Amino acid sequence: MMLPIMETGSLFGEQRDTIMSGIIFLFKSGSWALAIIVFVASIFVPLAKLVCLTYLLITIGRRKTTQRLYRTRLYRILEFVGRWSMLDVYVVTLLSVLVQLKGLANIHPMPGAMAFGAVVVLTMMATLSFDPRLIWDAASERPKNTPDLK
Repeated sequence: MMLPIMETGSLFGEQRDTIMSGIIFLFKSGSWALAIIVFVASIFVPLAKLVCLTYLLITIGRRKTTQRLYRTRLYRILEFVGRWSMLDVYVVTLLSVLVQLKGLANIHPMPGAMAFGAVVVLTMMATLSFDPRLIWDAASERPKNTPDLK
């Protein structure tokens, strides 16, 4: 969020941009709808994914038996959203390749792009390695302190 994601250079100088500086620029230039889209896709969704995955792991660790259908749906949403989180990394990559006008303009990816891409890939891998059957397994287990009623 605060590491520069790309560096742009032109005849007028060089500039390093973070995700937040890009959002602020879009908002100040009047493209508030695009600024909101970038904010949601680049900041809100990745943070929400981490919070939701943490919630799922905590509820499984505590063997919660309530809201199993809701938690299963939450997992399916996380799985679907995961592939769209790479959009920022794709944009920086495409801009880096397409905008290479010798001496006039160039764009280079910066450490922020690699860090953001790593977070996206790691959360995708964490989501894919999560077994949603664990949500339902806690309900089938009988608590240890219950008497056997056979």
